[in-house]
Amino acid sequence: MRIPFNVCRSWPARMPRRMAALHTSAVRPGDVSSVSVPRPSSAAEQASGQAPVLNDLFGRFHNYLRISVTERCNLRCQYCMPAEGIELTERSSLLTTAEILRLARIFVEQGVDKIRLTGGEPSIRKDIVELVQGLDALRPLGLRKIAMTTNGIALRRKLPLLRRAGMDGLNISLDTRDPRKFEVFTRRRGSEHVLRAISEAGRLGFDFVKVNVVVMRGQNDDEVPAFVEMTHDEAVDVRFIEYMPFDGNQWGRRKLVGYRELLDGLVRLYGDRVERLPLEANHTAKGYRIRGYRGQFGFITSMTQSFCADCNRVRVMADGNLKVCLFGNTEVSLRDLIRGGASDTQVVETISQAIKRKKRAHAGMDILSQMPNRPMIKIGG
Repeated sequence: MRIPFNVCRSWPARMPRRMAALHTSAVRPGDVSSVSVPRPSSAAEQASGQAPVLNDLFGRFHNYLRISVTERCNLRCQYCMPAEGIELTERSSLLTTAEILRLARIFVEQGVDKIRLTGGEPSIRKDIVELVQGLDALRPLGLRKIAMTTNGIALRRKLPLLRRAGMDGLNISLDTRDPRKFEVFTRRRGSEHVLRAISEAGRLGFDFVKVNVVVMRGQNDDEVPAFVEMTHDEAVDVRFIEYMPFDGNQWGRRKLVGYRELLDGLVRLYGDRVERLPLEANHTAKGYRIRGYRGQFGFITSMTQSFCADCNRVRVMADGNLKVCLFGNTEVSLRDLIRGGASDTQVVETISQAIKRKKRAHAGMDILSQMPNRPMIKIGG
């Protein structure tokens, strides 16, 4: 039985924080675990006694590279960009297309098999299709997946071109289905464009289409059931993201809605039809589905239950700085290195040293909120 939208709208704005008695064995959080499996060393590495370049000191192999291709965006989302805006990096200080593709090739040669393009808003980059084609050419070296995180506003007309160029999957950000609230959240209009892009991406047969929803108490937490209902007819993966602190986004613990609170409310609404999905290796989302629905949903629990032990991601930002942890404030400039004439070998050594300095885990949420970090738009989603 499908939950009617009038029931979804009765979802309480402040749910009880714990309703453990309502959990069935199918949805009890924490019962399923995953183990991060380091990449086996090659014969050459074993002979030399060296660990893989992308291994850190805790056995985590980083085979997932996120590249921010622009700092510019056509929205002004509250949690991503400070209200006063940001000072954009000079164009000459941003990575060129050739530099992006060179760094991508170097990472793929060391074992990266998934690359995600982020921003800013990557779809507004004029050569985004050509950039994807350049990444697609790296598949013979071992690249398996090319994805992009986008707000979807300017995406729909580019979807066929991106699919043909080699794009495998999309994460489309949409924090509310209400046009008026969308304008408040993003300081812009256009929610209908995002919804159309989501539907069109599903029609074009992308390997996956995920909808990213940053949940904030008192602002959009009442829409969680409506987002789950999107999975009834569409094979989408809705991911509820815990609100995270970054420079200028006015994070506060009172705005955070933990995943257990959301899950409890969904169990109360759907009962034993909520089914837990197995955790994937190097997971970021705890996945669930409603029995009989086409799609699924999940929770990204960076604040209340971090997944640092399984982290396999590093980031190259639009200005060429390498960031090995989303919440870390230590960076190293790969742009300066390659513009200074460094060889691929020297770039690889710098990458390896940076990854070897990665910490076991990031700090707790209250400490993170006091630590200096870039605004999200200058890191890349």
